[in-house]
Amino acid sequence: MARLLSGLSLGYFLVMLDTTIVTVALPALSPSLSDQQWISNGYTLTFAAFLLTAGAWSDRFGARRVFFTGLTSFALFSALSALSPSPAVLIALRALLGVAGALLVPSSLSLIASAYPSAAARAKAMGVWAAVSGTGLVAGPLLGGLLTQAFGWRAIFLVNVPVALVALALSRSAPATPPKPRRFDGLGQVSAVVALSTLTYALVEGDFWVLPLSLAAAGMFVASQRRPGAMLPLSLLSGKLLAGAIVNFGLSGVLFVLSLYFQETRGYSPSATGLAFLPLTIPTAFNPIFTGRLVARIGPRVPAVSGFVLMSSGVFLQAFTSWSVPALALLGFGVSLAIPSLLTAVVGSAPPELAGTAGGALNASRQTGAVLGVAILGALLNMTSATTTLAVAGAVLLGGAFLFPVSYSRRQQETPC
Repeated sequence: MARLLSGLSLGYFLVMLDTTIVTVALPALSPSLSDQQWISNGYTLTFAAFLLTAGAWSDRFGARRVFFTGLTSFALFSALSALSPSPAVLIALRALLGVAGALLVPSSLSLIASAYPSAAARAKAMGVWAAVSGTGLVAGPLLGGLLTQAFGWRAIFLVNVPVALVALALSRSAPATPPKPRRFDGLGQVSAVVALSTLTYALVEGDFWVLPLSLAAAGMFVASQRRPGAMLPLSLLSGKLLAGAIVNFGLSGVLFVLSLYFQETRGYSPSATGLAFLPLTIPTAFNPIFTGRLVARIGPRVPAVSGFVLMSSGVFLQAFTSWSVPALALLGFGVSLAIPSLLTAVVGSAPPELAGTAGGALNASRQTGAVLGVAILGALLNMTSATTTLAVAGAVLLGGAFLFPVSYSRRQQETPC
């Protein structure tokens, strides 16, 4: 069972690694700022847009099949990315990598739910899964810099191939998850992809003329989900998904603001800025394991609320003092408490046949929250000070501490996992 969990966790590790490993290599990939933006954002856009669809496919076609398809595709597109003859080809391949990454997330969550039927064991397993992914986020910039300097930018994509092969070998014992006979919700899947992709495009590029299209597609999606056999049954929609969006709103938005603040106001170099974030990133690599054990003992409510409070406290401390190390440590420990707790709450409360859909919905809401965080807090930073911007982020995160208990039923609150 440990081999299987390692393989499933490595799949998510690849997804997280690829979100950050290109950052320091962008100048070597293309001298064009537009190319650099799309090499980075092309992956994020398709990853966010296809998470809901990937969750539905995981339930419809079987999580095991979808996970292996995503992992094989990730290795293939990574190898092709290393051979890219031009930035345009690389951007297209990065977009395909985002789709492959989207296939891996809900399917791995569904396989964990199937392999660990006990709620307590499942909570611990999800803690390990989240910890390994946190390691991917931490390792990305450092590994990307070392590989680019030693072997050139193509090495940052080639490194994915052996990791994917190891993950395939370790996850061969994944339990068979027979396809669930469900009606193909073409309207729901297309409208979800259009809504999320156009929203992401508008926020990333600042081309807000597409927002009416995004709103129309979102309305069409909600209306389509009221029908029997919908891709995302309305019973899965809850405040817990909004809480997931708030976590990433705060995390990604604050990282963006502080990256600019450290370099433009404090005069840090890029490498010094990366080191300054270590108090935040290190806890995300190990604390989710302890969070999983805690959730297994007492349930997700207290750890989730504590996580939001710690995140908010860290951001307020950073906003009004110069104590960056304790402030970022509080933020890091808060994130590593909140995310595993939310995963357990969302996936654990869904029917077994909808575990993949629930996992996809949570990760789609988190990714959308991340895009909103960067866009909204970035706009505030242009209009106000870093102190005011961070204070707004802290207030939003504190709101998550009140939202999660409201979205959690009394029966769930009183029943440990």
